Amino acid sequence: MEIWDIWFVVAALIVAGTAAVYDARTGHIPDLVSYVPLVLGPIAHALVAWKLTPNATFGLAAMEGGLSLAGILICAFMPVLMFRKNALGGGDVKVFAALGALGQVSLGLEMELYAFVLAAVIAPARIAYDGNLKRTLRNSATLFMNAFLPAERRKAIDAESVTWFRLGPCIFLGVLLTALLRYDEILK
Repeated sequence: MEIWDIWFVVAALIVAGTAAVYDARTGHIPDLVSYVPLVLGPIAHALVAWKLTPNATFGLAAMEGGLSLAGILICAFMPVLMFRKNALGGGDVKVFAALGALGQVSLGLEMELYAFVLAAVIAPARIAYDGNLKRTLRNSATLFMNAFLPAERRKAIDAESVTWFRLGPCIFLGVLLTALLRYDEILK
């Protein structure tokens, strides 16, 4: 990693931190939090490659911008599928795409992976703390079984009995963990 890559990691921390605060307080992530990095990320990567890389060419700048665009698409792919199944909020999808714009493909996927792993650990603990673990496990088992049953034998799940978990703080922790694990590499 180059020295200026730390600024993209700092930007990702700011985006994820802002999203986490809004998500924790209101349950919604403002569009501006993710749209700004979605637009500026590819442009910034191209400009940094063009201006700060010795012997830079237009091809290198285009490649860096293209990697940022690819990061958007690849980091948004799975969250979009989850959103379509009502398993993830739209704000979370946009934040993952924004992290792909800032971290490009590799770093964006790493941030996303850590966010989902942390959510898989934190969510059950939070649900148990709230006293909803038994109901959530019952709903999960019903949803799992419904996937294998014909339509006429599937059981409906009450909308009120569904437990929602705010992912924003886990996204921030995933970005922070990525930054900490890459700290030596970033500063080299």
